[in-house]
Amino acid sequence: MALFKKQAGLGERLAALEEAAQIGAPYLAPERRERLEQVAHAGAQRRALSAEHTVVGFFGATGSGKTSLFNAVVGEDLGKAAARRPTTSSPLAAIWQPAGSEELLDWLGVEDRRERPGEFAPGAGPIILLDLPDFDSFELSNRAIAERLAGQVDVLVWVSDPEKYADSVIHNEFIRPHANHSAVTLAVLNKSDLLAARDVDTVVASYAGLLRDDGLTNVQVVPTSTLTGAGIDDLRRAITRVAKARTAQTARIEADIVSATQDYAGARGTGGVAKHAKRDMDEVLAQAAGADRIAETTAAAYRKRLHERTGWLLTSWVTKFKPDPLRRLGLREAPDELGVHRTSMPELDAASKAVANRGVRDYAAAVADGLPHEWSAAVADRSEEISRSLPAELDRAVARAELPAEPSKGWNALKVVQWLALLAALVGVLWYLLVAFVPGALTPLLGDTLVPGVEGWPIPTLLIMAGLLTGLVIGLVTAVFGGMLGSGVKRRTRAAVREQVAAVSQTAVADPLLAIRADYDRFAERIAVAAG
Repeated sequence: MALFKKQAGLGERLAALEEAAQIGAPYLAPERRERLEQVAHAGAQRRALSAEHTVVGFFGATGSGKTSLFNAVVGEDLGKAAARRPTTSSPLAAIWQPAGSEELLDWLGVEDRRERPGEFAPGAGPIILLDLPDFDSFELSNRAIAERLAGQVDVLVWVSDPEKYADSVIHNEFIRPHANHSAVTLAVLNKSDLLAARDVDTVVASYAGLLRDDGLTNVQVVPTSTLTGAGIDDLRRAITRVAKARTAQTARIEADIVSATQDYAGARGTGGVAKHAKRDMDEVLAQAAGADRIAETTAAAYRKRLHERTGWLLTSWVTKFKPDPLRRLGLREAPDELGVHRTSMPELDAASKAVANRGVRDYAAAVADGLPHEWSAAVADRSEEISRSLPAELDRAVARAELPAEPSKGWNALKVVQWLALLAALVGVLWYLLVAFVPGALTPLLGDTLVPGVEGWPIPTLLIMAGLLTGLVIGLVTAVFGGMLGSGVKRRTRAAVREQVAAVSQTAVADPLLAIRADYDRFAERIAVAAG
């Protein structure tokens, strides 16, 4: 067994994030699912494009001097140098070593592209600097461009000034959402010339403190001034340092993944549902389906049929005129002519439905235990849907149960004895009738003694008594046995109904609800892989 599990590569983490978005689609709010998908797709697309170029975006509020700072870092006012810039709100790219950057810039949506000669700095490698629209612009299109590219560039440079560096709107709406991107973030306090020399360090420290409060740790604040040129070289060196590391692209994607998955930090598989939960639900559903009533009815049907088969023939025929308890309850013991198992029992009454609903709700609560709100809400919604269709499922479960209401064929032997006993009694009666009314008919057989005896008892009388008593005794004995066997019939019937109810509850209740729990377990596992 390995002591350490190898950490997933960036490609595997992005794939896991996309899988998590797909698994969570039925449960997550659209904006949360879209966030996972956006990060997964953007990361995969960025990795498929130029890995050589480091893309650095300059973001700033209106009046921060962002464009002037951009031009100072580039070393030329590119706005003036261009014959025509498409619109003042369009992003502008300064590109060093442009070979292979076309598809990357197409993906970034940057049309205004200015190639720069030589290197940005020795060893910095291919670099693209982007001057972006003000992110607090009243023009929604400008703001949308800045927000989009803040999610695409490799390095973010936040440009502020002494007047707006503490603006809570800028921090809350723009900087704080990127708090996980410290490794690829630079902060600039521009227009430092507006401050007295002794106050620059104080304001820089204040700005750095606000950034730490935003969650950006270890972010260097570079004071600059395009008027005096102060700090411009420091900013260029900071950009060069990030570019030389050749990790900005990966660090940016990893930061995006962390940001997208932080709401699910600590997500873990939930394990199984308590075993007794299913048993408890099956017990409640069997009660709602009328298992006890059906067991009593089946036992009554068994006793009736046994009496018809083995009872005293002089009285058992009356039983045939009584309705069969199973048919009276609307239960069939075999499929109908279409091969479908169903009953004509009345629909569950309100009390039985309430019992069934309670069983489903209690089981749903056990399934939802330990799940986040989105998944537990899905369990609750699904259980409500199940409760509406469950009565029909329970009816089919009852219909499929094998009801042991038919006595075994071995009892037919007693029926033969009953008929033989009745025949003996009839022979005795007929004997006396012939002696009384047609004595000559018996003379050739019996001679002068038409009523012979045994130990003083006339044989016809013995036949009558033996036949009647045998039939009566067999009837009484089988009635007693029928009562005793009825208890076993009830037990087997209850078990048969519960078995079918348990099968229905598995397919109609447990499987759909456990599928939601399994989805969360898969989601948590994929999120864990994505988060690294």
